[in-house]
Amino acid sequence: MADKKRFTPEEIVKSFKDEFKAKIKNTRIERRTKGPSKHEFVHIWMKVDKSIFKDSVKHLATLQKYPHLAVASGNDLGKTIELIYHFSIYYGVPLGEISINISVELPKSKPEIETICDIIPGALITEREKQEMLGVTIKGIPDSRRVFLTDDFPEGVYPWRKDETGPQKLIRNLHEVKK
Repeated sequence: MADKKRFTPEEIVKSFKDEFKAKIKNTRIERRTKGPSKHEFVHIWMKVDKSIFKDSVKHLATLQKYPHLAVASGNDLGKTIELIYHFSIYYGVPLGEISINISVELPKSKPEIETICDIIPGALITEREKQEMLGVTIKGIPDSRRVFLTDDFPEGVYPWRKDETGPQKLIRNLHEVKK
């Protein structure tokens, strides 16, 4: 199936729903036009259950052998941490690229997920960033060293977190300092 047929956005969503059923929690297709020729650009958004996250990336690789991972972004949603892996397929097709965004929520009590570096080796830096900035444990990551924070940055403090593990205790409010 890989790279032989170009799937429509609706066929892509259907293939995920057929494969994973109720483990695909939510899907949305956004179409936007851009440029003077009003070319349509398509974004597919999928929220998946943590139990099938890695399998969903493997499934994506059946639609195009080498999907492009741009980055993984992350959000502190309060009780959970959301990771969104931003892929694109058909990026070699002029004006044919489709953006596929796969999101997964992790409980803050145990924010762990398996690495996808064995499927997409280029995921290494973005996954290391999520470990440092959000405190997510990426199981099986081939290199877990820090890449953005200095070695002397305090352990257990995560700059993108909004809770007690966030950077608030490191921030000084200079306007409150008495002269």
